[in-house]
Amino acid sequence: MTASARPDARRNASPYLYGPEAAAIARVLQDGQYGHTGITEEFERRVADFLGVPDAVAVASGTAALHTALLAAGIGPGHEVIVPSMTFCATVQAILAVGASPCFVDIDPATLCVSDQLVMSAVTDKTAAVMPVLFGGQPVDLSAVREELDERGIVVIEDAAHAFGSRQGARRIGAGRMATTCFSFGPIKNLTCGQGGMVIPRTPAEADALRRIRLLGMVQSQGERANTTTYRVNTFGLRYQLSGLNAAIGLVQLEAFQAAEATRRNLWRTYRDALAPLDGVTLVDVDVDQAVPHLCQVRIRQRDTVFADLRSRDIGVGVHYPPNHTQPAFTAWHRSLPATEQAGQEILSLPFHQHLTPTDIDRVASSSNRPSSPPEVRDAQAPDCVPWKLLP
Repeated sequence: MTASARPDARRNASPYLYGPEAAAIARVLQDGQYGHTGITEEFERRVADFLGVPDAVAVASGTAALHTALLAAGIGPGHEVIVPSMTFCATVQAILAVGASPCFVDIDPATLCVSDQLVMSAVTDKTAAVMPVLFGGQPVDLSAVREELDERGIVVIEDAAHAFGSRQGARRIGAGRMATTCFSFGPIKNLTCGQGGMVIPRTPAEADALRRIRLLGMVQSQGERANTTTYRVNTFGLRYQLSGLNAAIGLVQLEAFQAAEATRRNLWRTYRDALAPLDGVTLVDVDVDQAVPHLCQVRIRQRDTVFADLRSRDIGVGVHYPPNHTQPAFTAWHRSLPATEQAGQEILSLPFHQHLTPTDIDRVASSSNRPSSPPEVRDAQAPDCVPWKLLP
């Protein structure tokens, strides 16, 4: 990639390839094994080893991971799933895909994640699952209420689309065995397969159910079906396998992941230092020693004005995310969520991807010139806001 072609601060997010991915794809093409093959199974084994878990089940996308995990848990019509509104719409669409209803819950303003108290305040007799979103790569600790959730028969399915590689204590996310964990390996994630996802099951029985569902409910594998005149379909299923082409990309990315997590943490720290001179600017809290950050966000009272101003300066800011309970498709489940609604008006995602350099980050900070109507930056932990003061 030439220097002129390198994505910079004009892009909010961008895929990052290390180079060997092209050769890995070429080998799969030469072998002619494009579908779910041995290379997909190797990727599953390597991810399981990386996380320190017995098993991992690869699927076609992060959304497919959530959908499959809900199906395997028996979640369906008449059930409610507690979920934060502050997430990508795919989280909610997976719940609707199984016929369940989202029960939107508010967030901690400092982290944009749910807490155990907020989760328990939303539990009803219809609650069948809790789907915490590990926003920006941050872990969500529900251990204090896990026993009560188990007693009520409520399963926990983590949406860890942002959090591959992050840790909770000494363990990687997915290794705690207290939840079914779903990762996304989409184009701009911490690890990409081009498109793909992974479910980390809690039990061997759950792993078997996940594999049947992702293969159209069939009992036999592709290799087993080649040696028989029939096959059995024992349950509802979908074509959610991860292709060998995508798995080949994932294997290369996994080999380089130690460099990826170091780079992303260093970029976040560089942003923190570059924005520190701006009085009143508070980054959304990330424990960067534990999380592998997927986003770098600030909160700004007059966010839309700042968004337009920085976009006009060719700075690729974004908004992650408009709250789902305000979306037209989900109005049937609308409820008052004050912290989420406030965050939805204030959050601004700064450019954040592995192509960025410290010079790019300095440009983002120094380009934040005062627009005609001076915006304010909201401190996520304080009710008062102070003006956005600018670097010289």
